[in-house]
Amino acid sequence: MIRKLIQVEFLKSKRKGFWLLVFLGGFGVVALQMVNYGVRKEYLLQQSDNDWIYYLMNISNFTPLALVLGIAILTSFMTSIENETNAWKQLIALPVSKLTVYLAKFTVLAFMLLVASLLLTLFTYGYGVFLDLGAIPYGALLKYSFYPFFASLPILALQLWIATVSNNQAIPITTGVIGVLPSFSAQNLPDWLIWKWPSLMNSWNEPIYYVWLGLGVGCLLYFVGMFDFARRDVK
Repeated sequence: MIRKLIQVEFLKSKRKGFWLLVFLGGFGVVALQMVNYGVRKEYLLQQSDNDWIYYLMNISNFTPLALVLGIAILTSFMTSIENETNAWKQLIALPVSKLTVYLAKFTVLAFMLLVASLLLTLFTYGYGVFLDLGAIPYGALLKYSFYPFFASLPILALQLWIATVSNNQAIPITTGVIGVLPSFSAQNLPDWLIWKWPSLMNSWNEPIYYVWLGLGVGCLLYFVGMFDFARRDVK
């Protein structure tokens, strides 16, 4: 049953521009560096002894912004499909549990973000090769592309929770926009703030900590949101 619900969610998102947003999320971050390096490549190549790492750090400055904003838009769009067509009652009337419906939506959204991270890896790799930055640090490439995804899972869980219990989708969008603000000054924020985690910057200088925190807190917020959604009356 869960597989069929996931297929339904993919079908509903097919004509809503979801995959265009996923593509733009991965491509847009690298496109900013295309402009950056296109204008002042010689200057940027003089800023570090390791051109690849410096290039990856420039990209990682914009990855949290794209992730947090993308999560807000995708979760709002995902739940607005039911809100616009008043389809919540019809969906819940089917012989499926509300817990399964919630799981299907979360799974589809997480998969879309994972695809966006994969696209980010490919575009980052492609443009890095084009710039001829030297030996490719594959480990760092994967870290800067996928670590933010795992670190952002609590934000995804929270945004989906807010979006599913809100009749007015302006609320989750506003929450998402507010969540984008920490991306501009992450180094000055406390380590416990979940919107800081996709930046991978912490006082321990260990990005992997945010990966484990993202997985743990993400699961916690997911279950809290799921059970809260299950106990509410659908309007």
